[in-house]
Amino acid sequence: MVHESSIIEDGAKIADDVVIGPFCNIGKDVELKSGCILESNVILKGRLVIDENVRIFSFTAIGNDNSDITIGEKTHIREFVQIGSQDSEDESATKINIGANNFLMGYVQILSGCSTGEFCILTNAVRLYENVTCQDRVIVGGLSSIEAGNTIGTGVMIGGASCVDHDIPPFTLVEGNKATVKGLNVVGLRRRLENKEDIEKIKSIFKQILGDVVDKELASDIAIKHENEYARKFASFISTGNIK
Repeated sequence: MVHESSIIEDGAKIADDVVIGPFCNIGKDVELKSGCILESNVILKGRLVIDENVRIFSFTAIGNDNSDITIGEKTHIREFVQIGSQDSEDESATKINIGANNFLMGYVQILSGCSTGEFCILTNAVRLYENVTCQDRVIVGGLSSIEAGNTIGTGVMIGGASCVDHDIPPFTLVEGNKATVKGLNVVGLRRRLENKEDIEKIKSIFKQILGDVVDKELASDIAIKHENEYARKFASFISTGNIK
């Protein structure tokens, strides 16, 4: 169902059961797959593929004339979100990939080259600058910003009003301006890893390599030699990442 006040350019691919509310504008290179719902005043432009059962709320703008964006299935995008609505500083348009089952709350802004995994939550007024990567199940508190080129590891929780200027290791709790690691997201670890021994190994090496100073040499050694695969992955992120 498409409201009569909405504009859909020739070439757009719209599944038969998509619902498009009033005063929306859909560009010629947009594809909306089955089950999508657009509320009022949504603008979609550029090369844009929106997967099944995505819901986009009012006054959201996704894409520009040069952008290349994909939105994963069952993602909810709340009011006044902007995704790739402007080019990067060098006027290029690097691909943006938003994974499945994400929840983007009001006034979130995601710039060129960013990507998210699955089941991420970006709360109100979060901003991801160019080429930021959020791995799976990242939660970012309101009014936070992540500076360009940084990677946020799986299961990270970032407190509200934080400014992140470096990579964040998986399953850590982070807050502040500038943001620093405050501890491990033990609840997140317990939800993802069934084996208590795996969790204990990560907790042990966390204390060794993320103390007062980041010990990248030890992290590199653990990433190569440790017997536990999860400990190796955790240490590898720290040994190779931009960790402060």
